Amino acid sequence: MRKALKSLLAIALSGFLFSAASYAQVAGDRSWFPLPEASDRAAWRELLGGKSEELIRRGESQLSYEWKVIPATAYLEFERTGDRNSMQDRQNANRKAMIDLLLAELAEGRGRFIDQLLNGCWLATEQTSWVLSAHQGRQKSGRALPDSRERVIDLGSGRYASILALAHHFFHENFDAIDPSVSNAIEAAIKRNILDPFLDPKMDKANWWLGFTRTKPEDVVNNWNPWCNTEVLLCFLLMEKDQSRLDAAIDKSVRSIAEYTSYIPQDGACEEGPSYWGEGVGKYCEWLTLRKLACGQDGLHDPLFARMVGYISRSCIGNGYVVNFADAAARGSADPELIWRCALGCGSREVRDYALYCLWNGKEFREPKVRNNDALRACMDIYNYKCMRAAVDSLNAEVATRGAGPVLAGLRALVPAATWYPETEVCFMGNGNGWFLGAKGGHNNESHNHNDVGSCVLYIDNIPVLCDAGVGTYTRQTFGTERYDIWTMQSDWHNLPMINGSSQIHGREFRSRKAVCSPEKGEFSLNLEGAYMEAAYCREWRRIYKLGKESLTISDEGLLTKRVAADTLNFLVKAKVLTPGEDYRGRTLRKGELILLCDGGLAVKMTFSPQMDVQLEQMSLEDKKLSKVWGPVLSRIRLSCSKGTRPDYRVRFSL
Repeated sequence: MRKALKSLLAIALSGFLFSAASYAQVAGDRSWFPLPEASDRAAWRELLGGKSEELIRRGESQLSYEWKVIPATAYLEFERTGDRNSMQDRQNANRKAMIDLLLAELAEGRGRFIDQLLNGCWLATEQTSWVLSAHQGRQKSGRALPDSRERVIDLGSGRYASILALAHHFFHENFDAIDPSVSNAIEAAIKRNILDPFLDPKMDKANWWLGFTRTKPEDVVNNWNPWCNTEVLLCFLLMEKDQSRLDAAIDKSVRSIAEYTSYIPQDGACEEGPSYWGEGVGKYCEWLTLRKLACGQDGLHDPLFARMVGYISRSCIGNGYVVNFADAAARGSADPELIWRCALGCGSREVRDYALYCLWNGKEFREPKVRNNDALRACMDIYNYKCMRAAVDSLNAEVATRGAGPVLAGLRALVPAATWYPETEVCFMGNGNGWFLGAKGGHNNESHNHNDVGSCVLYIDNIPVLCDAGVGTYTRQTFGTERYDIWTMQSDWHNLPMINGSSQIHGREFRSRKAVCSPEKGEFSLNLEGAYMEAAYCREWRRIYKLGKESLTISDEGLLTKRVAADTLNFLVKAKVLTPGEDYRGRTLRKGELILLCDGGLAVKMTFSPQMDVQLEQMSLEDKKLSKVWGPVLSRIRLSCSKGTRPDYRVRFSL
């Protein structure tokens, strides 16, 4: 009952209570689409300006592209070795080529790219399924090979279908002039793989992302929901000819999105982190945009959406670094062009400025890009290109007169010193002196979860001091029963204590308590006891983060009912660590102090109780996804004491 009331409240607050009759979208009507018809050459020249040459060059590079057939063994590789890329890389390459060719033909309009685009579309229509091998397990067979008796919808099939739908929208007359079989094949394939299974209620369980079949609190609704809903809605709006089916599809998509908005934190935080903001919030923005354009229903100014959009600006640290918890990466977030559109949608000056800030390349503000990994997103990039380009030109002119420093600072002037997300239990805090703390509470079944309740990251002058490793390249293990065998998922490889010899474990019930943020004091505190198993014999474990003007102090105060092992404080750093007995600037380090030699010549002093022993371990980062962010190695500092002693568990970082 409580869950149902929450869903209804979210629907009402989001403005989703309207009847099918109010959708005001007629099947077969394409006039709502914001870009001009492919034949309107004057409109395309005006829209693209000087961007046309770049898009044409990208298309020319694909004229000799050899389309990749995906063999059965590429799918089976996921079962046999856990490798998802054997299948996925082939499909991604085909998808990129199709988008490049589509955009090049729109930019040039001479028919030069039609044949090769037709080849890509034809190959796609002949595939049994567009679902990625890693996601085929939702079939009844549970196997990685597509089963033609059952059609599941996933991220890959939705994104592939949207390319075909847009190619058909712009160029079906060109295809028909060659052979109407091409358009017929596209229509049939989208109906078979997307339209029919979406409307089939028997597929709702397999298409878990809809959110209709949740029965347990641990059943999540994540970025898959807006991502898949957006691609599906686009396909229906562009391809469906039956009015009753179109009305039913819009209604179902609206109800599914309501499941997403009722599940996600109402404080606006993205529990999946900045890396997934573009797939969650960004796709939600595109879904809202499609609904507004085609159905006349505007949800872009909903307060929840505005809070969701603001998260991406607040999570920025600087110099390309962002606060990363869970599977998010510490470098990079959503595309600036997408951030710009979201900011325009909700009217946020702060986030609009952040989008422009992200375009700075060290010398100037670069021109906006048109992406080629998402067909709908590429169309929206084009639609907003001239507006964003004008803002970039204005900023570059300002840099020429005022200098880069004041201009960049001005683009971040509206960001508050601290942001607290009380439902998600995440805080971002700066001290105005170059120190930035990100810390979290929450529970251990968040989307893309790591066992990291109470962990933190620390940056000084945009240089990482305390790190969150993130996640390596996705494999079968990443989302299987062995997930928490991976070191990056474990609490002991986060900035967290091992209490009484015990680590945190997975599960929604393992969570923080009494999380409190006091920005005026520079404090964040919480009780970690609930994140550990009973074997920790922990009645209470209070952790306090105190950010001062020139320091960060992390204090741990625990109460155990039984002592069975030593406590250990873990810290993950990207630094060369000097330990007691080593020399630093002519002085021998004493017990209870370390020196962290970080990037850029930054030296950070780490002090703690001399009673605690220091163990230093290095983790070689052979995974390219991790080494791209952190380099070849990360180091773990372990502070522990003998079982019979209980020193002051207070660690201070200072310059």
